[in-house]
Amino acid sequence: MAPSAWAIFCLLGGLLLCGGNPSPGVPRLRLSYRDLLSANRSAVFLGPRGSLDLQAMYLDEYRDRLFLGGLDTLYSLRLDQAWPDPREVLWPPQPGQREACVRKGRDPLTECANFVRVLQPHNRTHLLACGTGAFQPICALITVGHRGEHMLRLEPASVEGGRGRCPHEPSRPFASTFVGGELYTGLTADFLGREAMIFRSGGPRPALRSDSDQSLLHEPQFVMAARIPDNSDQDNDKVYFFFSETVPSSDGSPGHVTISRVGRVCVNDAGGQRVLVNKWSTFLKARLVCSVPGSAGAETHFDRLEDVFLLSPKAGKSLEVYALFSTVSAVFQGSAVCVYHMADIWEVFNGPFAHREGPQHQWGPYGGKVPFPRPGVCPSKMTAQPGRPFGSTKDYPDEVLQFTRAHPLMFRPVRPQHGRPVLVKTHLAQQLRQIVVDRVEAEDGTYDVIFLGTDSGSVLKVIALQEGGSVEPAEVVLEELQVFKVPTPITEMEISVKRQMLYVGSRLGVAQLRLHQCETYGSACAECCLARDPYCAWDGTSCTRYRPSPSKRRFRRQDIRHGNPALQCLGQSQEEEAAGLAVTTVYGTEHNSTFLECLPKSPQAAVHWFLQRPGDERPDQVKTDERVLHVEQGLLFRRLSRLDAGTYTCTTLEHGFSQTVVRLALEVIEASQLDSLFPQEPRPKEPPARGGLAPAAPKAWYKDILQLIGFSNLPRVDEYCERVWCRGSGECSGSLRTRGRGKQAKGKSWAGLELGKKMKSRVQAEHNRTPREVEAT
Repeated sequence: MAPSAWAIFCLLGGLLLCGGNPSPGVPRLRLSYRDLLSANRSAVFLGPRGSLDLQAMYLDEYRDRLFLGGLDTLYSLRLDQAWPDPREVLWPPQPGQREACVRKGRDPLTECANFVRVLQPHNRTHLLACGTGAFQPICALITVGHRGEHMLRLEPASVEGGRGRCPHEPSRPFASTFVGGELYTGLTADFLGREAMIFRSGGPRPALRSDSDQSLLHEPQFVMAARIPDNSDQDNDKVYFFFSETVPSSDGSPGHVTISRVGRVCVNDAGGQRVLVNKWSTFLKARLVCSVPGSAGAETHFDRLEDVFLLSPKAGKSLEVYALFSTVSAVFQGSAVCVYHMADIWEVFNGPFAHREGPQHQWGPYGGKVPFPRPGVCPSKMTAQPGRPFGSTKDYPDEVLQFTRAHPLMFRPVRPQHGRPVLVKTHLAQQLRQIVVDRVEAEDGTYDVIFLGTDSGSVLKVIALQEGGSVEPAEVVLEELQVFKVPTPITEMEISVKRQMLYVGSRLGVAQLRLHQCETYGSACAECCLARDPYCAWDGTSCTRYRPSPSKRRFRRQDIRHGNPALQCLGQSQEEEAAGLAVTTVYGTEHNSTFLECLPKSPQAAVHWFLQRPGDERPDQVKTDERVLHVEQGLLFRRLSRLDAGTYTCTTLEHGFSQTVVRLALEVIEASQLDSLFPQEPRPKEPPARGGLAPAAPKAWYKDILQLIGFSNLPRVDEYCERVWCRGSGECSGSLRTRGRGKQAKGKSWAGLELGKKMKSRVQAEHNRTPREVEAT
């Protein structure tokens, strides 16, 4: 077999990409942008102008609508099909705002526009939308109609200033949530981006904001805001904010460090009567720790919070917080996912307050008397007892408010369940930016399927398994899905469990992505079982969606924890062995390079090669060295020996299950025959006119092929293969484009035909792919 372009690349120095053993955390299945579209698993909406410049996304499952906010535009998309009949509303800045923005030195293209950044439900028929307004934030009500209607209309009479509800800059991190007719936002509210605050506005009550004198927030990067009830008493409901901030180093060393936080305020907070008037009187915050324990008590911290997803519990269980972190270290880059129980967060907020005597002192637990009502608690039945008329924060004694003002930080940090991340990724080329989670019931238990959005436009589908008594979970990367054709950071992700859909947003647009497509895993029971996808199971004839059955009788075959087809797919291995695999004959020339191709169905499988020489009773495992290399796509002989002849079997081993992928009979053409097969011909003095390509000596053919591999050189591959491999052969008359595979030419003609076909198919494939897809290949 003539060497393929991949073999040549490995031979000439690309072996870093050609390892034989699978790396940990490699996705078992990779689907490109075109794969997803052709399989009808994805649908992408880029808007009428080819790019949305998406800033906000709101999934409304009650109305079956997806609302989008972009550059001077709002969109409404129906969820029942792949984006039929989208609705659009143009919302540019108010007259004069764009010009004023440019005069203040802002960029007219990337900043002086109305970037819609807030989309929140206002009532049954309206949304509240807010935009940057060319650095003069504005808000308005958007009519979206009742359920079943599809309308989108901006109410001009409702347009008002949006300062404190929307940031000035389109790229400034912030978070918002709408509770009881009021908007809660965490943002920087001034033109220069220095005044960080948590703000409440829009309702009948006076607006509340953070006390700027307290220095409660230090350069915060807000990620999420949500109302989370503590218990059945609605008076205890709080809005939680998740963010990172930059604070002075706590050990007295110079510099600053990044810390992730969870903060909260009471929904019924009304501020104080004499202290903290129109300021939060219940704000507290605590540290979120996500770290990997090391030796001698050292920990590797993931300090920057990227995204948060709240997983709703079953009855009687507390809500779980999935948080995605990244590192701020200059030593290595990585991401981690930690899971927190709300019960643990409540326990920290009920614990000791942090206290220190001065800026140069260490933090410690507050040891003095804590006033009543406890600072940070909400006015409720617990505080409004007979003789203690604390029905509002305005009734709180001044000493309570003074204590809250001086001690907003809790001493103990919030630690994740099991004390460590459920997922750590330090070897990815891309960074993780978004997270959503779906809790799925499988045959052997319940699993949390984690979807991670990257900065390259792809989504990773992952599960974390707690193996036996091991403290450290084992990750299983099920799929890597290239959602967007052009690599672009994913900025928004929403999941619809009801529709089994994932909605993925980037600056370019939005994609609707099915959570699973079981038939993609193959048509065999073993492949379905090895996929270890909780959504999928073998039903006896195909790999299909798994649905739990109340019956004890087992209809489906599924093993997520171990992925062992030997137990789930009894008899399959014997059937395959009995049927046998056809042996393909390939040819190589002595002292030359030869490549035997073996493409496993799963990159997570370990590949093994076996050789049975003529006369041997049983095959032996192929031993690799500097001459024989085991590369990612096969077996590469850098210099072929006549002793290499024999039958090669490529097998894969995955979770203890062995499969035979290909069997190849290698025949070696001895060096003594080369002179007759490849007669040396002198180069012509004048290069031929067609394409300017001179005939090359056989010994240098690979150099010319390396020059030919490129998007613009496809027409020259035919000419080259004919000139080098088919000189003087009647078998090669005509174009290689129309050559069939059925005829076996002799000697150099057969080798030339095969090389031409493989080289053409590779260049053609690369010609039709994006650079990102070529790199992935």
